[in-house]
Amino acid sequence: MEGLLWWLIAGTRGGINRARLINELNDRPYNANQLAKALDLDYKTVKHHLNVLAKNNIVITCGEGQYGTVYMLSNIMEENFDSFKQIWKESEKK
Repeated sequence: MEGLLWWLIAGTRGGINRARLINELNDRPYNANQLAKALDLDYKTVKHHLNVLAKNNIVITCGEGQYGTVYMLSNIMEENFDSFKQIWKESEKK
């Protein structure tokens, strides 16, 4: 999991936005529109990063439809949240 998180956060261009999404979802579940507003990001950008995170089992979804889909951290991500925080901290130094 740590290798995957390094790649998703520090190894790709959108890593900072993905890290911000993960951090925000640690507090509570959100839909994409709520995340876009909370993080002051474009809705399409948020959807793209959520899709990447979902594909890599970092987030899971509940509900259906454009605004009915709610995103939350997967169990494995919750278990590895301390590793995520360390990776995010390290990646910000670079």
